[in-house]
Amino acid sequence: MDRRRILLVGAVLVAALGGALVFLYAQGADSRAEDRFDTVEVLKATAIIEPGETIEDAQAAGKLALADVTQDQLLNGYQTDTSAIAGTKAMQTIYPGEQIVADKFGAGGVAATSALQIPDDKIAISVNLTDPSRVAGFVNPGSEVAIFVSGTLEGLTTEGASASLPITRLLLPRVTVLGVGNTTPISTTTTDETGASTTEQLPRTLLTLSVSQRDAEKVLYAAGNGELAFGLLTEESAVSPGPAMTANELFQ
Repeated sequence: MDRRRILLVGAVLVAALGGALVFLYAQGADSRAEDRFDTVEVLKATAIIEPGETIEDAQAAGKLALADVTQDQLLNGYQTDTSAIAGTKAMQTIYPGEQIVADKFGAGGVAATSALQIPDDKIAISVNLTDPSRVAGFVNPGSEVAIFVSGTLEGLTTEGASASLPITRLLLPRVTVLGVGNTTPISTTTTDETGASTTEQLPRTLLTLSVSQRDAEKVLYAAGNGELAFGLLTEESAVSPGPAMTANELFQ
């Protein structure tokens, strides 16, 4: 009897401990989810702020507005109002959609160096993307993105012969966005099998990237011979190079 009682008490204690651990894990998961998706109202530019323009002039001209930004997309030095940077001037061009950060404003105004903060071993290039290709406008300066390319590109078949193959493939796994420029409608005309043409206006936005010379060559070649698309990344996003996606691989 004593042995059964001891086993019963032990089983109850193990069940209670297991329940407590599950509860703590669930609480932690909820907390992590809240930290990731919780938003903060920060100042963003709604129009181009020119180098040398004071923060007061920009505000008076209606170039600033509060917008919700998720915790994992906040930039260092973000501002919720203009009090901390009062009396300062823009040190570089600030484009619509950019978060207002302290590092881009100073008492002396225009910086003597390049308007873009380009790492020493990188160069800056720009590409034009439609809204869906830039994650519906959620890509901002400071964001990190994966770059994909889709198109009919020259390649080799499994038999070694040259062929034009429709593919989609990861081009670069992680690239930093330096700037987001203006959105401009571009006319695109498509022709169906009957010969009928359809013209539509697609908004395209200029995005500036920080890349090495070799990666710049890849991006520019892919943009000229296919369609680019960005995938917005977090620090924990798992992205790695792999085989191209083709019709043969689509449903495997």
